[in-house]
Amino acid sequence: MRYIIIGAGAVGGTIGGRLLESGHEVVLVARGAHLAALRADGLTFTTPEGTRALAVPAVEGPTALELRPDDVLLLTVKTQHAEAVLAEWAAQPVAGGGTAGELLPVICAQNGVESERLALRRFRRVYGMCVWLPSTHVEPGRISAAGAPMTGVLHVGRYPSGADGTARQICADLEKSVFRAPLSDDVMAWKYGKLLGNVGNSLEAIGGPLDGDLRQELYRRVVAEYRATLAAAGISYVSADEQRAVRGDLVTLQPLPGVERGGGSSWQSLSRGTGTIEADYLSGEAVLLGRLHGIPTPLNEALQRLANTFARTGRPAGSVTDAELTALLDL
Repeated sequence: MRYIIIGAGAVGGTIGGRLLESGHEVVLVARGAHLAALRADGLTFTTPEGTRALAVPAVEGPTALELRPDDVLLLTVKTQHAEAVLAEWAAQPVAGGGTAGELLPVICAQNGVESERLALRRFRRVYGMCVWLPSTHVEPGRISAAGAPMTGVLHVGRYPSGADGTARQICADLEKSVFRAPLSDDVMAWKYGKLLGNVGNSLEAIGGPLDGDLRQELYRRVVAEYRATLAAAGISYVSADEQRAVRGDLVTLQPLPGVERGGGSSWQSLSRGTGTIEADYLSGEAVLLGRLHGIPTPLNEALQRLANTFARTGRPAGSVTDAELTALLDL
């Protein structure tokens, strides 16, 4: 298998780097300054073992490649970019006949639960990946991953459910690449469960670390709203306790020389000034389920709106005031 990593940011760059180091063929897909840095100097990859430069092929899009029948597409762009990217890649021809959408597996390795639905409209073979992978990308060409002894835990399964030989092979390749990669017949239960934490991403992005009484109380209420919508929708999910039991001590954050981990994926989007953020598919998932099933989600709505405003206006990550956060308690 050749792994084409569509979106060589924190998650994509880490998975691609680890797969490359374990002997797998990898292509990174990136753009702008990040692509230029990858082409000029390779991927500067920092883990608890140290920092090294990885010579990995990097391209801007599908037209720069001849797709092969043994390719695996790993989708790691943020969900707000998924629709355009999926449309672009699905139409590309594969050597020997047929298109990527007809022939190639696509793995949706994003927070949230929407990308799989988007992918299934264009790809016949869709897989979900629940990503537990502490990693950072805030500078072009540089990725850091602080987890040890495993770099991350990546549950993989067929969408909407089930497992097959392709999923098993992907898990086997990841297991040889410093990941724990359990095969799951119900990967979406893991992804809905991971949202128990990710609905707090907007709060962390605008307000900084989720510590102190105020932020902890807001986080508790955000999660409670989401739990209520899942119950109303009849959606099963893996509990936070079950997730911790599987992860155990597999992924413990280690200090990395010269690397400061400021926050999760949404925080990193604001820090890089990308102009967009994934809030519509994290806080916004609770809002959507609430509107569909008659459950009020005022705090998730407010955080979704604030996160999008921060991204649109360029307001710095973590710069919301305590007074602004306190006002949310009255919602």
